[in-house]
Formats: sequence, C-alpha cells, structure tokens
Amino acid sequence: MIEAIHWREECGVVGVFGAPQAAEWVYSGLYALQHRGQESAGIASMDGGRLLDYKNLGLVSDAFRGGQLDRLTGPSAIGHVRYSTTGRNTLENAQPISVSTRLGGVALAHNGNIVNAQELRREMEARGSIFQSTSDSEIILHALARAQDATFEKCLAEALSQVAGAYSLVVLTSEAVYGIRDPHGFRPLVLGEKDGAHVLASETCALDILGATYIREIEPGEMVRLDASGITSWQLFPPSPRKCVFELIYFSRPDSIVFGESVHQVRRALGERLADEHPAEADLVISVPDSSNAAAQGYASRLGLPYELGLIRNHYVGRTFINPSQAVREQGVRVKFNVVRSILEGRRVVVVDDSIVRGTTSRKLVKLLRRGGAKEVHFRVSSPPIEWPCFYGIDTPERRDLIASTHNLEEIGTYLRVDSLGYLSMEGLQLVQRQPATFCYACFGGKYPVPFKGMPTKLSMENDLEGEKHPVDSTP
Repeated sequence: MIEAIHWREECGVVGVFGAPQAAEWVYSGLYALQHRGQESAGIASMDGGRLLDYKNLGLVSDAFRGGQLDRLTGPSAIGHVRYSTTGRNTLENAQPISVSTRLGGVALAHNGNIVNAQELRREMEARGSIFQSTSDSEIILHALARAQDATFEKCLAEALSQVAGAYSLVVLTSEAVYGIRDPHGFRPLVLGEKDGAHVLASETCALDILGATYIREIEPGEMVRLDASGITSWQLFPPSPRKCVFELIYFSRPDSIVFGESVHQVRRALGERLADEHPAEADLVISVPDSSNAAAQGYASRLGLPYELGLIRNHYVGRTFINPSQAVREQGVRVKFNVVRSILEGRRVVVVDDSIVRGTTSRKLVKLLRRGGAKEVHFRVSSPPIEWPCFYGIDTPERRDLIASTHNLEEIGTYLRVDSLGYLSMEGLQLVQRQPATFCYACFGGKYPVPFKGMPTKLSMENDLEGEKHPVDSTP
C-alpha cells in the first residue's frame, strides 16, 4: 500500500524492566518499530523513584541525536513512536505522557484509539480537568488520577473500564512496568525476556533487535506487571478478540510474529490465494515494495511465473502517505519508486499490492509502469476492497474518499487504467487465517465491534477547542 496519506502507521510501544540501562534497550526497540510511526519518538525512565523523560518530533535517530538518551537512567523505561490518529502532530501530543499523581509519577505510552475520547474529555473538562494535549491517550491518565481504589492496579482497571476502543499500553511507575491490551486485542503486544530483564513491545522484531527471547502475547483484556519479583498477570476484562487483520496484511514487519502467526507466511499465503482467485496471463510478477513482496512471491509461485524486481524503492525519502497534499503525494511516487526498464519493456506485468485506499497513487504507479515499457499492467490486491474507515488506531480517510466505497470493480479498473483488476475475496482472506472469527473486518464491511457516536475524526478535540461545529454522521 503506497498511497494512504493517513493509513499506513499507527504507533509502536516498548517497555523494559530490570535492565542496567533500560532506556538504551527501549531506544533499540523503538528503532525496530520505526515503521509504525515517524512523527515523534519519546522515552520515559524511572531511576530511584525519579521519573525522567524526553520526547521530540521526528524519527528515533533524530529525536535523540543530542545525547538525551544518556540522561534517561534507571532499570525501567517505556517508549513510543507515533503516527497520529487523534490530535495533530505536535510536541504536546508526543508520547510517553508523564504525570504526577497521588499514586506517584506515572508515564504512559498508547497504541490504538479511544472512540469515546471526545465524550469523556468534555465530561472531564466540565468537572475541572485541565489537559496538556489533544491526544486521546491523556484521557486514560485523567481517569487514573480520579480513581479512588487503594492499589495502582485497581485504579488502572477502574480508569480503563471507562474507555472504549483500542489500546495496547505500556505504563511506567516507580516499582513496575505494566502492559495492557483492550478486551478485543485490536493491536498487538508481546512479552520477551533477556538476561533476567523483561521486555514488552508492539512486535517481536523489537525483541529480536535486543536478542530477547519471545515468551508470549499479552492476551486481549489482560494486564501484566513486570517488577523485581517477576511477572504477575490479571485478566481485567473478559476477552472478546477482534484483532486488526491489517496488522498481518500490511502494518507489521514481515519478520515479526503477530497474533501468533508469521507475518511473512501469512502474506505469502494471501498471494497464493489471490492467484487462485484472479490468475493472469502475464510474463512476470512484481510487487509494490516492500510490504507486498511476500504476497507477490506467493502469487508468482502459484502460477509458475517469474518474480522480478520491476520496481525499485528509494528507502531514503519520506513515505508518500505522510505528505500533506495530493500534489506532493503524487510527486512522491516518482521520488519514491523507479522502474527497471530492462525487466518491464514489452512485457505483460502483474503488479501485486496489499490494498488500494484512495486510488490516486495507484493510478500514478500504473502510469509509471507503462512509461517504463510495460505492454500490459494487471493489478492484483491481496486484500478485499476497503470501503469503510477505521476508528481503532488507523487514520484512514473519510468514507467518501475511499475509492471502493464509491466505485465498483470495473470503475476502479478504468480509473487506474489497468488491463485487469482483481481483489482477494473475503472468503479467500479468511481461508488463509487460522482463527478468522477473532479478527476485525470493519474496514471491509462496516461492522464495527465497538460502537461509537457519530464518526470520530483525527481532529475532533481540536475542533472542540476551536469551537468548530460539524455535522455528525450516524453510526454505521
């Protein structure tokens, strides 16, 4: 998927307890999770009861280039890389969020999206709460500060009982690091161990870079506490798994294990199934690098076609989906990709991508391939058509901007100017999965597992502060 201006990334989190220099471990883990967020990076550590933190805009390497990491001492730390799904890209919205409460210093890093955040914030502000950001994550800390239970765990449980939506959290206190997933488990969170220290991370690739051993996933609705005595676990809420299927299709790194499955193997199987459903008479198969590589390999293998590197990606430019305007995004395709003319010229080409969102950049890509000499271009997509926006941690466009919500297959093919177009069916997607009933497919069918009022938007809380009034759509 090359075109989603707000689709690609949500956030990545890391937590470490029991390491000599925990912040350095967190830094390395965040580096491995950089694909999950490029807007800001931050780390909070705990040293002898002192809560230390630093965060800045930009990539992990840019945010910490001034020696700030050396000042984040202590055996426990958490970190965050952000792609904003609620709130603008400002330093105030960067994470972790650190506060002082009657329970002591607390820092929190959040991957996901709270769908009742605007409603809760209005209620809290009416009771006197003062917010330092427009991030939905801060609401969890306000609810925590208001909780009246005796223990931190019970206060955290009380706070989370008020919020609805997606959250995979790492929380830092003077005594422990906590990891929590929402009851649906929309976003991943894994647990690992190295030399007696424990690590929480959004993906196993963060464990790999540390040389940590993967232990298990944090279960939906579960909270774990990492402290000097080891690991303690509570089932806060009854599990009702609805894991985000796009973590496997697109978000996660192919070398990760997510939801208990190899991301690479799942994507390759998606490509194989796509070839069964939509074969093409062609000379070769290429991918839209890098997230579609495995699917394209599976497609080519199934049909006995050669898999070639017909598109070369420039890894040293910003991702096109981060660019703010359509004109810049379209220029970004030419900057980000180039064709290998000697491979494409005069040949019938199948190009495999993992999804089509708006369609504008895919159309530019087809034009690039034809300019590169492709005789025919057959577009194949290793997921079903995206017809609905996501509200659980992905900043997708509004529904009217999703091409599959307003155009049928023939119309999309005409718009892209391809010789043929084929999407993987929902049946094909679910046949590839081990436990299809445990996944969320709202972006394909509009059936949202967590209800919400109206249509939450990325800037809902900014609009409240600025006094803007917008019509509210009914919940689908």
